[in-house]
Formats: sequence, structure tokens, C-alpha cells
Amino acid sequence: MAEVLRRLSPKELMGAAAVCRGWRECVRRVWRSAEELRVRVSPRSQIGFVGSVLHKCAALARLTLRMESDVDATLLACVAFSCPSLEAFEISLGDNAVNRLTGDELCRFVSDKRSLSMIKLEGCTNLGFLNLSSSSLSTIWLSDLYCLSKSVINCPNLKEISLDFARQENDSTDLVIMMDSLGRTCPRLRNIHIASIRLCNEAVIALTSANLRGLRMLSLVLGSGITDASVAAIVSSFASLEFLDLSGSSISDSGIGMICNGFPQTLSRLLLALCPNITSSGIQFATAQLPLLQLIDCGMSICVVNSQSAEDKSHTSEEHGEVKWCQKLSTMRPQPIYQKLIIKHAHLKKLSLWGCSGLDALYLNCPELNDLNLNSCTNLHPERLLLQCSDLKNVYASGCQDMLIGAIRNQVLNEFASPENHLPCKRLADGSKRVQVPHFLLQQQADDEKCKRAKRSQCVVHLDG
Repeated sequence: MAEVLRRLSPKELMGAAAVCRGWRECVRRVWRSAEELRVRVSPRSQIGFVGSVLHKCAALARLTLRMESDVDATLLACVAFSCPSLEAFEISLGDNAVNRLTGDELCRFVSDKRSLSMIKLEGCTNLGFLNLSSSSLSTIWLSDLYCLSKSVINCPNLKEISLDFARQENDSTDLVIMMDSLGRTCPRLRNIHIASIRLCNEAVIALTSANLRGLRMLSLVLGSGITDASVAAIVSSFASLEFLDLSGSSISDSGIGMICNGFPQTLSRLLLALCPNITSSGIQFATAQLPLLQLIDCGMSICVVNSQSAEDKSHTSEEHGEVKWCQKLSTMRPQPIYQKLIIKHAHLKKLSLWGCSGLDALYLNCPELNDLNLNSCTNLHPERLLLQCSDLKNVYASGCQDMLIGAIRNQVLNEFASPENHLPCKRLADGSKRVQVPHFLLQQQADDEKCKRAKRSQCVVHLDG
């Protein structure tokens, strides 16, 4: 009975407790033994509802709240009082909910919960500052941060941090000071994710000045001020990166070369979406030099670039013994420059090229590739597409031309294969005539073909984005 009741939602459990005395006792045992709870708090629910639910769970260690109503200090006080042994706490927000927590209230909650090892909060726009100090915290995720006047995170056992800032130009957070402090006060960090349009070379160099030898994942996204200088600092400071995300940066193919030279035996995931200065040559080089690579994302990086026609160039004319430079007026529209991408990789499993309108040719020989994103590759020619990827499971082709979609289906699903069954024949040793090959000689070949068709038919072409 208890095993069945554990599968019910909190609201359903309350209803079950009203059935009879035996059920009520069983429900109480379920509440008391609950270690993890996920609750959706509707706009009509009062804080008393959350308190009444939490009060029943004496052994609660992990709490996730989906808030459809506003979050304030009263909620934190209720959680702190009702869950003395809380280890993991997460708040996500509905569409109309607002997080009104301030920096003081959050810092007080963290310092009081000495068993807390993980905290994840959405909508942290009103914090104003961060001054977190905890010896138990190992994971911190904060999103929608904005204008932090102070950002100190003193957590010596912290292993993972994710700070996502609001995409606003007037954000006044000093990321250089924050990154410098983060690297010095959290020496055990393994995973770092920072998303901010104010990321720049100075902030990255401040982070790399710390001795973070255990760092395995580094994600610094949306920073157009990040260039190859940041890549050089990353390569010289972190020797064992397995995951690197510099999406939205201004690094070039030279930066990709430094990445390949720095992490040839460790890097398995490389994300370079929205990087306008990289080309297909840099991506090809990365796949050739990183043998452990399993995922690469280059979405919106290879886009159409217009170039002036050769006829638009300057020409000279000689007048009265002098050379006079004249510029020929342009009579033709700029011609777009397209690129081709050739990848041969033994271990690549996921390739994302979404929005790469600058690609007109793609050749893939990746036997372990199972996920390919070609959404909005609007200029990719069907006759210049070759997919030698026997393990493909999902191909995304939303926004592509109909002929390209047909070519994809033809290659991954074999939909347009000829239905005719040509009887295989074999010429005799003297070359005199052909005879049909005996059935028993073809049995193994037929079985192999059947297996290949079954494997290939598992691939799905997604056209809905």
C-alpha cells in the first residue's frame, strides 16, 4: 500500500488520507519517510499550504518548488523551519511569478542551512549583491542575475557553479572582480558556467589567474568581448578540460587551433555556436585534431558573407605620364561566399549546424554519429550532401528546402531505393554464360542487408524544429 501511495502527488495524498483511518496512518508513514518532494505552488495557494506539506516530512532532504506565485523571504523562512536536514533546494518560476528575494535574505538562508549542498534559484534579478559563505555547498545555480554591487562566494567545497545574468546592456556587475574572487575562494571547482554579455578577456584572465587544477568544464557564453587572447589564457591555465563552451564569443580559427593543441587527449565536447569569426576550416581542423570529440555545436557560426565581385576592384589608368588610381563603380550585386564542411571522425556522436546558412556542401563520415541538427541550413545543396553515418537516430531539418529534405531521407531512410528485385547472377569460369547464384550462397548477404535496413530504418527526420 505504501509503495502505491508514494507515487501520488501531495494533493492526491491528502485526499487519500481522508478515505479511512488505515489509509490515514499509511499516508503519515509515507510523509515521514519522504526524502524528496516536488511541489507546484499555484497562484491561489497560500504559504500555509507549503508549510503544512513540509511539516509532514521530517526526513526531507531534497525539495523542488515550482512557483506559480511570487517568492519572498516568508517562503525561505518556512522552508528553513520545516526542513532542518535539507540538502538540496530548487525553485523554478512560472510565467507570471516574480522572485523578490534580496541578497541579505538568500545569504542568511544559506548560512543557516549547514547541511545544504545544492541550491538552484531562478529569477534572481532583485538580489542586489551576493555574499555567500558555506562549507557544505557543492552546487550553486543562479539565473537572471542583474547589477550585483558585490559578488563574493566563499565556498571552499564548491564543485559546480552556474551564474546566468540578464541580457541587459546596463548591467553594472563587475565580472573581473567576481571572477578573480571566484577562482581564489572556491579552489575545488570542477564545472563553471557563466552567461553574460559583459564577459571579456579581462574577466577570463582574472579567472585563469587562480589555481583551478581540477577544472573539467568551462562554459563562458554570450561574451562578444572574448577573443583568442582568452583562449590562450584558458589553454595555459587549465590542462584537463573535457567540456568547453565559448558560444557567442569572437574567437577565430586561430583560437580553435590553440584549443586543439591544448586539449588533444581530454576534450570531448566543444560548443562554438554564434561565433561569427570561425569558418568551416577551423571546424574541420578541430574534428581532425580532437580524437575524443563526441559533441560539437557550431550553430549560426557559418553564415553567408557577401563579397564584392572581382570586377569591383580598383584599376589604374595612365594620364600624362602619371599613374592615376581609379575605382570602378560597382555594377553587380555582392556575391555570397559559401563554404563546405568535410568531417571524418570515429567517435563523434552529436553534430549541430543549426542556422549555418553559409554551408552549401556537407560530407560526413562518422560511424557513431546519432544526432545531426541541420535546422535552417537554407543554402545546403542536396547534390552536395553525403551522410555516411550508419548509427544516425535523429536528423533535424526544420526550415530546409524540400529537395534537401528529400536527399536526407533518401540517404538515412533509403526511401527512394528501387523496389525491383534483380536476381543476382554469376559468370561461369569459362565466361560462356551467366547463371543465377544459388540461394544458399546469398543467405549471409541477405541477412546482412536485412540488418542494415533495420538499423537504418530507426532514424527519424524531424521537420518541426
